[in-house]
Amino acid sequence: MLKLLDKIRRSHSDRATFIRFAGVGVTISLIDAAVLYGMLWLGVDRYLGRVVSLAVAMAAGYILNRYFTFHHLETGRALWHSLLRHYSVHSIGSALNIGVYAVVLEVGQVMGGQVAASATLPLLGVWIGGVAGLCFNFFFSKKMVFDN
Repeated sequence: MLKLLDKIRRSHSDRATFIRFAGVGVTISLIDAAVLYGMLWLGVDRYLGRVVSLAVAMAAGYILNRYFTFHHLETGRALWHSLLRHYSVHSIGSALNIGVYAVVLEVGQVMGGQVAASATLPLLGVWIGGVAGLCFNFFFSKKMVFDN
């Protein structure tokens, strides 16, 4: 198993790159959910908390993708230039992510009532929104942020 993971880590293939990107996506979704639930615990509105948690997750995602996922594509571009590209691309992916998050919360409240919606729907919304954003962000990160 460790040999397979090392092979995926070192490979320059599109498949291995996507697997690494998805792994980073899982990691940042956990960060995203932890920050969101921390914000909710502090009494912050669920939408404002989601914006904060997404911003933290985007910062972590940039670092992990720059040094792990796309390590073989980075061309030595200035950090500020790469960050600007990253946030430009991922802000669109984040809008898609937050849109899906809001739909999940609203549909969940209609279907399950307020009690069910408040307990688990934010986490479900983070994950479903994350999958929607993952596909968008992978394609544009590869083409516009960490390109050759």
